Amino acid sequence: MLTATVLLLIGAHHWGRSRALIAASTLLAFGAAGFSNGGLATHLADAPRIPDSYGVGSIEGWVVDVSSPSTDRGRMLIAPVRISHLRTEELPLRVRVVVKPADLVGPGEAVRLTALLNPPPRPAAPGAFDFARDAYFERIGGVGLALKPPMVIDLPEPASLRLRTEFSLNRLRWRVARNLADDIARFVPSAGQGAQGLAAAVTTSHEAWLPAEDADGLRGSGLAHMLAIAGLHTAAVCGFVFAALRLAIAAWPWLALRVSGKKVAAAGALIAVLCYLALSGAHPPAKRAAITAGVAFVAMLLDRRAISLRSLAIAALLVLLIQPEAVVQPGFQMSFSATGALVALAEIWPHRSRPINAPWPILMLQRAKDWALALFMVSFVAGAATGPFALQHFNRMANYGVPANLTADFVASTIMMPSLAVSLPFEALDLGRDWLVAPLTVAGWAARAILEIGRICSTAPGANVTWSSAPPIAMLVAFLGIVFGILWKGRLRWIGAPLAFAVMLWPRPPAPVGWIANDGNGAAIVQNGVMIALKPTHTAYATDLWAARRGLKHAADDEAQRNALFECDLKGCTPLPDTHPAIGTWWSTRPPNFDRAADLCARSEVVLFRALVDPPPACAGKTFIGTNELRDGGAAEIYADHGKLRLVWSEPIRGNRPWTGASDEISDSDE
Repeated sequence: MLTATVLLLIGAHHWGRSRALIAASTLLAFGAAGFSNGGLATHLADAPRIPDSYGVGSIEGWVVDVSSPSTDRGRMLIAPVRISHLRTEELPLRVRVVVKPADLVGPGEAVRLTALLNPPPRPAAPGAFDFARDAYFERIGGVGLALKPPMVIDLPEPASLRLRTEFSLNRLRWRVARNLADDIARFVPSAGQGAQGLAAAVTTSHEAWLPAEDADGLRGSGLAHMLAIAGLHTAAVCGFVFAALRLAIAAWPWLALRVSGKKVAAAGALIAVLCYLALSGAHPPAKRAAITAGVAFVAMLLDRRAISLRSLAIAALLVLLIQPEAVVQPGFQMSFSATGALVALAEIWPHRSRPINAPWPILMLQRAKDWALALFMVSFVAGAATGPFALQHFNRMANYGVPANLTADFVASTIMMPSLAVSLPFEALDLGRDWLVAPLTVAGWAARAILEIGRICSTAPGANVTWSSAPPIAMLVAFLGIVFGILWKGRLRWIGAPLAFAVMLWPRPPAPVGWIANDGNGAAIVQNGVMIALKPTHTAYATDLWAARRGLKHAADDEAQRNALFECDLKGCTPLPDTHPAIGTWWSTRPPNFDRAADLCARSEVVLFRALVDPPPACAGKTFIGTNELRDGGAAEIYADHGKLRLVWSEPIRGNRPWTGASDEISDSDE
């Protein structure tokens, strides 16, 4: 395919007589190259995975990184050296294990722990986000839950040079995060733990100090981007470095006459981008932002326009060359749509001539009005460009997102991030941290202000509207509308506006009437648009995700409403008469006795067994879901079609991909 791509490009430019032919051939060639690059990246990312039926085992390995998504749990990324019952060639490159925060072990330590291990989870519902796909490209072959605190040990096998490099960088990140949290708590105790957590999160990606209610407030107000180091943070840090260096050179006349202040500042900002990328953990959003900013600063060094659609296209091509799987990730879609829309806005923004001989108060008022209007338009346009993706992928729209972003982004980019940028070198090197009282006090109160904005805008009346996900074709139409509006010059670009609203306006199919978890250990039914979970405490995350995708409301009291429709115990649920859909479940992995199985089948329309059982005669004519069906089908949605129940499985939608299969075989050797 790569050879055909090159020949297509050469032929189009050599024999082509039409610009349209050349453009079409070039697009086809780049598309072919993209598929080739995607296939190569998929092949290179292939690595062993934990078998589906593995269970509990002992792990020995190196702690590569610490990931703490909340204050009530932590996660350790481990490079295993030994896993019980697996041969060396069967070992995953990385496993991620959940532990208690008090049990976290820092990067670079060798540990031994006992954990319940599984392969990366399958989608929670048909068409939902595929965690296993992201884990595949991150080369994470297993996830687990630690059953005992990890124990620090000495491993006879030395770590590789690459691992030691990762250890050093991640130890630095962990130290900076702890130093920031400790110093803000010491200098600004009244700002609260949330300020410490936000400051650590926007510098190192560690969220261990951020309370769940503060994180929920940011997400509910449309400020979730504050928690993922991306364009806003990178632009604020490198923009501050660029402005500071250029101002310093301009303030030194001798130097200003001999060097190009703009180019020196651009080179310094480029170094700042690379340092911040390393400190942030180089996660995919940070990589995309660093590439985009790097292209802009390289353009300055080459005397080209830093902000243009060409620069953005080069940045997108570089991202897809390095990380082709990003094209299906919501972060990539949202960040480049927002950036493209803002570049298009900058191109059409009117540049008013400066008034002559106007009194300074009038000039100040005019500039304040212009800046306020510009900030409003930036928030509005960026929100409009990312809105369709947010609705489709996250099923929620923050009604106060524009004012929240207008104020919070301003505080973050002009106050919090510059203050943290001043502090970072001292925190990283432990140099005179007592001198940081001024910048960290400012950063702490700025972080507190952002969290308050998030709290107010997420708890105000009508703060959020939920939308069910549209069919995939609607997302494609919306994407083409956004791209057309960005690229087209002239009034015809407004044709893209109604197309961009396709996700909101596209008719939704009838909602399902039931749901089965991908492991069979959870189920839910729908009554009058309300989702009732049969295991509300066990499958809360999965049921919440499914309900949001289908636009369903949550039951006011799951357990009470469930008990009015089912007879449930620890082993299963049996539907009562007049319950529809009548889903009977057996949660235990041990088979039920014959009478219990027969009664369950007789009273159910859909019967689910997690245990390996022979269906009794009472199951004849019923929709039977057993271990084989769960293994092959994954999660399922139940639809009512003309009085009959129909199942839609998640695995056929995923297709046959490298990340969708896992071996069920476990080696007999115990190393």
